Amino acid sequence: QVQLVESGGDSVQAGGSLRLSCAASEYTSSYNCLAWFRQAPGKEREGVAAIYRGGGITYYVDSVKGRFTISIDNAKNTVYLQMNSLKPEDAAMYYCAARRASTCGLRPFYEYNYRGQGTQVTVSS
Repeated sequence: QVQLVESGGDSVQAGGSLRLSCAASEYTSSYNCLAWFRQAPGKEREGVAAIYRGGGITYYVDSVKGRFTISIDNAKNTVYLQMNSLKPEDAAMYYCAARRASTCGLRPFYEYNYRGQGTQVTVSS
């Protein structure tokens, strides 16, 4: 069973930056798409960004385009989410997830076989 462990969450001021990391316990053929999700109190969980493990193809929700960048380091089994120009509305618990699919994209959280426990991001105005 692949374990995903997120880190990097913190409390920052609006306009600041954070980089989240998600380390997978192993590199297997059981997943080839990795994604970041977030959930704020009282809101539904939403997909933020996704990447194909082979690299080069990324997907973003409109609200973060131009501010967030998802990337992957296959040598370290780690996916990152660089978050710049943070806004108070970006505050949430951020989750990493992985699945195997013919095409990656921002699919619902339940479609991902592997999911992390989350890391908290707080953005103050």
